[in-house]
Amino acid sequence: MAATVTLAGRVAVEGAAAAPHALARLREEAPAVDWRPADPGAAAGTARLVLARVPGMAEGAFATEATAGDPPEVRVAASGLPGLIWGVEALLAEGAGPRGLTLPAGRREEAPGLAYRTFWTWDHSTNWELSQIGQQEIGVFNPYGKPPGGFLADYRRLVDWCSRHRVAAVVVYGFLRDSHGGAEAAGELARYAAARGVRVLPGIAIGSYGGVWWEGDHPYNLATWLRKHPENAATLEKGVGFQIADLAFPLNFPRSDYTLSACPSRPATMAWMEEAVDWLARSFEIGGINIEAGDYGVCGCDLCVARRANAAEAARRVDSFGDSWSHTDMADNFPRLFRAAKAANPDLWVYSEIQWDNLLDPVAQSAQARLPAGGIYQHTTNRSYWGRLKRELTRDYVAGLPMQPNVLRCQFACQWNGDARTERFRLNAADFAAMARLCAATGLAGLTVWGEPSPYSASVELSYLAFARFTWDPSLSWERFMAEEAAPRLGGVEAAARFVVIAGEIDANAALPLDRLALLGAEAGGMAAEGGEAGRRWLTLADTIARRRYMGR
Repeated sequence: MAATVTLAGRVAVEGAAAAPHALARLREEAPAVDWRPADPGAAAGTARLVLARVPGMAEGAFATEATAGDPPEVRVAASGLPGLIWGVEALLAEGAGPRGLTLPAGRREEAPGLAYRTFWTWDHSTNWELSQIGQQEIGVFNPYGKPPGGFLADYRRLVDWCSRHRVAAVVVYGFLRDSHGGAEAAGELARYAAARGVRVLPGIAIGSYGGVWWEGDHPYNLATWLRKHPENAATLEKGVGFQIADLAFPLNFPRSDYTLSACPSRPATMAWMEEAVDWLARSFEIGGINIEAGDYGVCGCDLCVARRANAAEAARRVDSFGDSWSHTDMADNFPRLFRAAKAANPDLWVYSEIQWDNLLDPVAQSAQARLPAGGIYQHTTNRSYWGRLKRELTRDYVAGLPMQPNVLRCQFACQWNGDARTERFRLNAADFAAMARLCAATGLAGLTVWGEPSPYSASVELSYLAFARFTWDPSLSWERFMAEEAAPRLGGVEAAARFVVIAGEIDANAALPLDRLALLGAEAGGMAAEGGEAGRRWLTLADTIARRRYMGR
């Protein structure tokens, strides 16, 4: 029988002062133990849990070691707070029980397969606190419709989930908005996430998307600034907006303060943006910034036309499905904002959005060669372009890109691709697993997916779990994922397999015969009747089917 180590009774926790959330999780999941913070050497003769900072380990990596003895000792080592928290979560998942914490003796090490594992969100359509009014599911120029406290209510739940499942970062567009608390709420979210080892990355765009302060009367809000400096407004080449070829219905871009843009060739615009980024990085405990060039219009003034002189990217903006952004704008201006952010906080993750469906077809190669090393270069893919990436992307190609490191962002498996139904509630687990594997195989350093809907829906929950597990360990088999994650949540291995089959049939067919829906609904409803948390999860699938029956398809 393998040797085990048990922490029970009173346990001294060394290093707890630097990781208070880890201590809170110990007390929450193993309440039979009297977990006591302790200084080094202050708890001689008492069982010990040591949380140790060890330089040189990759961010998020951790090592645990359980040593039998009198007293027993368990150590968690990591270079920073995320690894310490995830190491403690690993101990709890493996050994928490009614007596305390029982672990196999010995050492184990874990490290993330993909360094950058990120959820992407808009504030107005992130719905994790389901008991409040004002939920939205799509849009980019939306007012915030929830009560002011809804912002923190949603994002605290999202951050808690990320902290427990090793999702390293959350992009938040609409991070600063007067209607949900402005700087006070944004600061609280940043502090809350940082304490739990999760990076919050405000999303901004160069001269659009409201500036650093998305909505409100603030010096770093774009509408406020342009009212004072109208000479810096952009002259758009065409009307505001874009259309996604993989989306079956037209998008709406109502004209408002949200749709204003500033000219990126004006020195005053970029000076203002640099100042705002410096303020953002110094004012909040954020973990990074996600920066775009803006994607709903391109300035066509004489200054911009002369500066770009890029026929390849201009050609992509010709038809209604063409680009509504400039790759040259991003390559020319991102380095300035990157330097401003890093000067304020060298630890920040600074993402540069390279926009959609061009990873294999770069349109501003000479400009991209000027992008600084250390930025995180994010290539977005819609569903049909993903099919091409699976066929053509290679490790040699990724290694030869002029900017490093590079990550992939999934623009499908959400509301932005598909038919009139949303893909955000479908079972996207297999897609996320395949994307994580391709990233690892080709040398892409990370993956970003949408994280807006609550995991109350079992299909969403399994999709998020697949994202978390396969980005951490891309070598994970689908069978092991199903056994370790799906089966315990859905009533066993056979039940989990059946859930995947039923959800897959529902997702794949916009219309099904009513008798087929009735049959599937009865099966899902029967599983829901078993009760407990497994029954609740089946109930979410049964409800989806019931809605389809009610609508007659």
